[in-house]
Amino acid sequence: MDALCGSGELGSKFWDSNLSVHTDNPDFTPCFQNSVLAWVPCIYLWAALPCYLFCLQHRHQGYIVLSRLSRLKTALGVLLWCVSWTDLFYSFHGLVHGWAPAPIFFVTPLVVGVTMLLATLLIQYERLQGVRSSGVLIIFWFLCAVCGIIPFRSKILSALAQGKISDPFRFTTFYIYFALVLSALILSCFREKPPFFSPKNIDPNPCPEAGAGFLSRLSFWWFTKLAILGYRRPLEEWDLWCLNKEDRSHVVVQRLLQERKKQQERAARHQAAEASGKRLSSEGEVLLGGRPQAREPPFLRALMATFGSSFLLSMCFKLIQDLLSFINPQLLSVLIRFISNPTAPTWWGFLVAGLMFVCSVMQTLILHQYYHCIFVMGLRFRTGIIGVIYRKALVITNSVKRESTVGEIVNLMSVDAQRFMDVVPFINLLWSAPLQIILAVYFLWQNLGPSVLAGVALMVLLIPLNGAVAVKMRAFQVEQMKFKDSRIKLMSEILGGIKVLKLYAWEPSFLKQVEDIRQDELRLMRQAAYLHATSTFIWICTPFLVTLTTLGMYVSVDKNNVLDAEKAFVSVSLFNILKIPLNMLPQLISNLAQTSVSLKRIQHFLSQDELDSQCVERKTITPGYTVTIHNGTFTWSQNLPPTLHSLDIQVPKGALVAVVGPVGCGKSSLLSALLGEMEKLEGKVYMKGSVAYVPQQAWIQNCTLQENVLFGQALDPKRYRQALEACALLADLEVLPGGGKTEIGEKGINLSGGQRQRVSLARAVYSDADIFLLDDPLSAVDSHVAKHIFDQVIGPEGVLAGKTRVLVTHGISFLPQTDFVIVLADGQVSEIGTYAALLQRNGSFANFLRNYAPGEGKEHQEADSRTALEDREDEEVLLIEDTLSNHTDLTDNEPVTYEVQKQFMRQLSAMSLEGEGQGRPVSRRRLGAAEKVVQATEAKASQVLTQEEKVKLSVFWDYARAVGLCATLVICLLHGGQSAAAIGANVWLSAWTSEAVVNGQQNNTSQRLGVYAALGILQGLLVMLSAVTMAVGGVQAARLLHQALLHNKMRSPQSFFDTTPSGRILNRFSKDICIIDEVLAPTILMLLNSFYNSISTLVVIVASTPLFAVVILPLAVLYLFVQRLYVATSRQLKRLESVSRSPIYSHFLETVTGSSVIRAYGRSQDFEAISDAKVDTNQRSCYPYIASNRWLGVRVEFVGNCVVLFTALFAVIGRSSLSPGLVGLSVSYALQVTLALNWMIRTISDLESNIVAVERVKEYSKTETEAPWVVEGSRPPAGWPLQGEVEFRNYSVRYRPGLELVLKDLSLQVRGGEKVGIVGRTGAGKSSMTLCLFRILEAAEGDILIDGLNVADIGLHDLRSQLTIIPQDPILFSGTLRMNLDPFGNYSEEDMWRALEQSHLHTFVSSQPAGLDFQCSEGGENLSVGQRQLVCLARALLRKSRILVLDEATAAIDLETDDLIQATIHTQFEACTVLTIAHRLNTIMDYTRVLVLDKGTIAEFDSPTNLIAARGIFYGMARDAGLA
Repeated sequence: MDALCGSGELGSKFWDSNLSVHTDNPDFTPCFQNSVLAWVPCIYLWAALPCYLFCLQHRHQGYIVLSRLSRLKTALGVLLWCVSWTDLFYSFHGLVHGWAPAPIFFVTPLVVGVTMLLATLLIQYERLQGVRSSGVLIIFWFLCAVCGIIPFRSKILSALAQGKISDPFRFTTFYIYFALVLSALILSCFREKPPFFSPKNIDPNPCPEAGAGFLSRLSFWWFTKLAILGYRRPLEEWDLWCLNKEDRSHVVVQRLLQERKKQQERAARHQAAEASGKRLSSEGEVLLGGRPQAREPPFLRALMATFGSSFLLSMCFKLIQDLLSFINPQLLSVLIRFISNPTAPTWWGFLVAGLMFVCSVMQTLILHQYYHCIFVMGLRFRTGIIGVIYRKALVITNSVKRESTVGEIVNLMSVDAQRFMDVVPFINLLWSAPLQIILAVYFLWQNLGPSVLAGVALMVLLIPLNGAVAVKMRAFQVEQMKFKDSRIKLMSEILGGIKVLKLYAWEPSFLKQVEDIRQDELRLMRQAAYLHATSTFIWICTPFLVTLTTLGMYVSVDKNNVLDAEKAFVSVSLFNILKIPLNMLPQLISNLAQTSVSLKRIQHFLSQDELDSQCVERKTITPGYTVTIHNGTFTWSQNLPPTLHSLDIQVPKGALVAVVGPVGCGKSSLLSALLGEMEKLEGKVYMKGSVAYVPQQAWIQNCTLQENVLFGQALDPKRYRQALEACALLADLEVLPGGGKTEIGEKGINLSGGQRQRVSLARAVYSDADIFLLDDPLSAVDSHVAKHIFDQVIGPEGVLAGKTRVLVTHGISFLPQTDFVIVLADGQVSEIGTYAALLQRNGSFANFLRNYAPGEGKEHQEADSRTALEDREDEEVLLIEDTLSNHTDLTDNEPVTYEVQKQFMRQLSAMSLEGEGQGRPVSRRRLGAAEKVVQATEAKASQVLTQEEKVKLSVFWDYARAVGLCATLVICLLHGGQSAAAIGANVWLSAWTSEAVVNGQQNNTSQRLGVYAALGILQGLLVMLSAVTMAVGGVQAARLLHQALLHNKMRSPQSFFDTTPSGRILNRFSKDICIIDEVLAPTILMLLNSFYNSISTLVVIVASTPLFAVVILPLAVLYLFVQRLYVATSRQLKRLESVSRSPIYSHFLETVTGSSVIRAYGRSQDFEAISDAKVDTNQRSCYPYIASNRWLGVRVEFVGNCVVLFTALFAVIGRSSLSPGLVGLSVSYALQVTLALNWMIRTISDLESNIVAVERVKEYSKTETEAPWVVEGSRPPAGWPLQGEVEFRNYSVRYRPGLELVLKDLSLQVRGGEKVGIVGRTGAGKSSMTLCLFRILEAAEGDILIDGLNVADIGLHDLRSQLTIIPQDPILFSGTLRMNLDPFGNYSEEDMWRALEQSHLHTFVSSQPAGLDFQCSEGGENLSVGQRQLVCLARALLRKSRILVLDEATAAIDLETDDLIQATIHTQFEACTVLTIAHRLNTIMDYTRVLVLDKGTIAEFDSPTNLIAARGIFYGMARDAGLA
């Protein structure tokens, strides 16, 4: 280098350490300034150029118009080029005139000039490629300016020293150059206008990141606006930005699918090549191997190929960040050396402090770019996986669907896709952790020599210990999940059958069951909490023990090893770096293990068989026909025998064909075969035209009724109305709160079975297809409705006349009107022909008619004639009754006046505004007029649920009280003690390092080591004690809060359960209790930890450099400001994310269950788009949440970096009074503060989000309860009631305050032993009477007396346990039959068997191997409805009380069971008072008296014969039933 500078005019040496280092006024030689400082920016730009050009070519975004800003930048570039070349020509000018300048004066202007020209060209090229803000150029101009500052100062100083300017020309050009560079730097910070011809951004709210400048992206400044907005008011969905194009589902999923397709084609080619190569040697293989399986290429390869580029970028960021993290410990060592050397120039210290700050800031910026990149990649992973699974679910065969439950398939999407998203941020640790460990050990070795191995060995030994604790924790978790699941299952059953529990007074028994499970759960929680405390102990003690063993080893190996500040504190900060990868590795390995399981499951699902889209020929067909099957044989799965074989069917265009046959003969399978849902083994299927399909089980979407009918087609009001009218839905629209705009819950929860079927039919009618495949659509509706639908829709006169209709049916009365009938038997066509021809043929069809419906023909004729007589209005009422009679969820099984009915429907339709997927979330989109009425009342509820504004302090106080105030205080004090011990240990270490050295040795090392060890172990013990205390307190809080909630809910009145969706209540018991159990205590411990860490850092720094106190206040203000903004916004974003997550899964669930309908209507692509949109909605709140964490990180770490800067600065300023030990102590503390500050905000935010669970549980623990179960002062006498007399005196009742009276001023007396039938139209108040008897409804006025005792004076259980009811819905609970009959264990085996015998269940139960311990499944699903009804009868027979209330079942029960029940009641309850709510009058014609209710008042009350003679209301009802 000296050769370049030394010779010639103005020559100088390249380096002079006396000038640059050992001086109080440092400067560089002119040669160094002209070479290195001038070349650094140029080298950077040329080095970055190839990669940058490559990136620019691949992301063309339209060009930017030449703006004023662009012109200015270009002009500055050209001017800089001119200035450099002026310098060059000046040097040539000198050469010509004989005073030769040094060679450097030719080289540097040339290099700088060419680089400036490059920069100018780059400005223009970026403009043409649509780059609005260039990071590469900003860094270039920044480097130019920084490297220019030194010559700037140097030239002025030398001019002042010499009293003249030695080279005026170059002096001038340099300052012009410097001014131009500064201007270029400032201009490059501004953004250009958006590019021209770029795809038009039509998003209403585009993400500001896309248009943000380089500096804004670097510091996440673009997020600030949303942070402020979230602080000012709760965020709503429309505040969120649209996703960037490259993050959207359809883009990501398309990329992934294309990659998979490429890989599959490659694998197929590879296989074909292999096969052709192996063909010769394959004889032996054929014998062994069977047919070769097509190998599916690994899904992981497709993922990596799709997202590989962003992965590489993240690796670069991570590598730079890892290397930077090791610079600060080296700088700390330089700083301590500087403090130890009093003669060192002061500017060294300032330089080191500045470098520490710069290094920390760079680390912060790069780390957060890395995190942003990797988390967004995780989002894309999840999006891609969800999209691919969804598309696969639409095409899997039915055999695959049967193998795995719907729940398992949904789990692939919810759990396994999420696993990928969670593991992606850790993936880089696979190479980064070993790198960090190697570097840390290398630097430690340099510092302490081989002693380091002791510490590292200890760390490595602790890894398996941590692993063992983690494995044990996971085992506890799995076991705890089992208990949790069983508790929630039981709770869900209790909430489903709460009315039955109340009527039977069974609450205590179920309360005990839940509490028993909870005890087990809490026992496990306690054990897990102790384990957690142990792992906390290890986690806190590890860094300390490692430091202790290493330093102990170092000083004891050799007496001459002196522990000075540099060695001690540099080692401590290196160990702190080393701690992170070592702790992360076990976590990474377990995460990877879980993810590999998920990957296998996804891979397995994606390689399943798909439906053959070519199975049904759509193009060609015999003229005149629309459906033909030639010699078709079909199966549901390759490994099952064929379900249908040798079918030959031809359906002419426009024909109505009925398909009949016994149960299980393959009628529904035939329709599936036509749709291509079955696997075709042989034959041909032809279908010409579009298809509409009505499945046997109606499939209803969770959207409005109108959307269900339109099913993706445009609305044609006339055709829509016609479809509704034909399917008898107009009457239902009157009842539904929002008419056609009413939201239908999941699986059509707020529609009756009949309504669902009619909506499904209306969808087919509206679709106006060519072929209609109707799978028994008439079975779910009442007979008069069935007739209406057949006449108006399906039959020869219906709306579908002239279309091809294939109707599977059991309704024999419709067959005469069909064009021809296909009779199936055992999967084959046994007969085909017209109805008349088949009857004459006298074959299997004629037998079928005689066997299955001896009287059905007659019945139908009667029904027909009667329906014909009734006028139109009557039919409307009947339709509405059909609607209501099957409704399972109503307030009470008797719909009370239409007003209450509507009110209830509204509650269902506006069901749950919480984002609490578990119940039945009915997402709210458009409001019907009627729903707006409800909005006011709903709004109040929703405010509580969704806004979760700032959490009240009282909630924290509630939780502290539940933990125990003493325990809370102890925990805080113990944490304080731990911090004090930690500070003590470090101060002791600092004193030890400052100890004087005598003869090259430190004297009392053993004492120093002992005290240091004691302080460290004390700190660990205090932490462990506090964790144990927290564990005990947390478990106690969990117990108390759950207990209060459970006891309150068991005592809530029935009206509470009628008005609150069970999903919301269940959510309190599942999600909220789970948070209280598992999340709150660890979060609080983490918060205390980071809080005390931050405080102790400040204490140590202020103690060692008191000047630091000056900057605490401004830094604290900045910190708190950022914290307030972040916590508010991140909580809102979290809430929006959880609200938008469940619709993805519920829509997927819906798709999987309705895939055959979706395919039949050809709507697969639309549904893929809907799913993508739902995923995008969810990602729209995930993306800002990720950005919010980065935004916070950059700002908080900046505060931390300032702490480092000021600590180092004040240490330099006060170095005369400070020992190196103290400086080491305060700076090493400062280097850790960033992490503590960051964690503190995160945990505060988590705590605020999670403590809400306590608030919700508290809210539901304080709701109003019903009357006491037992009133000690007034218990009824033993054996009451003896007579069974019931008297109502001026009795009135309403369902809830504010509603109409349901019973008005009722007065009547029923004598003991009387049998009274209660009849009346829908809504007359029949069921309400029985509910009043049990005090499910409390009187508005008046009394009920039983045997002269006023029931309002005694406890509810005393009353309810002495009455017996056989309810309308037979509800059973999962458990043994014995438990279902007698949960308290009051009766003997003989009593139970006698009751079973009398209720005709004896044969069934004794045939079961388990007998009375026969397990009933949830809701008694494994018993028929009739058997369930008989179990309820057996319960009544066991109780045998004097008063029996019989709420007759409507449609659920067959006539045979009904006769059994009536006969048993007649014989077994002869002496009892029986009150029967009758739907069928023939059962009460022999009763003593009949009570006719009308609109809540007594209309008639007399014996049946007298009432018929009186020709009143009862006579009319009896005449309709054919009994008079």
